[in-house]
Amino acid sequence: MEFALHERLQADTVTITELSHCRVLLMNDSQYPWLILVPRYNDLRDLHDLPKDLFSAVMEEIRYTSEILTEECNAFKINVAALGNMVPQLHIHVIARFENDAAWPGPVWGVKEPQPYRPDDLETIKVKLGTAIESGRKLPE
Repeated sequence: MEFALHERLQADTVTITELSHCRVLLMNDSQYPWLILVPRYNDLRDLHDLPKDLFSAVMEEIRYTSEILTEECNAFKINVAALGNMVPQLHIHVIARFENDAAWPGPVWGVKEPQPYRPDDLETIKVKLGTAIESGRKLPE
């Protein structure tokens, strides 16, 4: 069965790139540099649903994208979460946080309405993060 992205994720994000195991999406909320990694395997709801042989590879992709967000956005802190309460498809939020962001120090959910990127800004951050993620660093398969 071909991988299918949940309709809510399709509506709220734009695709940045593909890693070995995850599709990397950008949340369309300009208040926070916010990636979402979606393992490209169907019928997964929670992290423990990943087969053992894929679990560490997906964790490495989370670590890698966290490092990229820290470097490229000069993040003070990275929040990583896999809630899945609204979208049952396994997806992992990787969010760059700053001491002066709209939700600091609390979680980003439910604080303010999302503020979509302006088209030029969306393209700029998409290229910036995509280029960094696809840079010369090789992730383990």
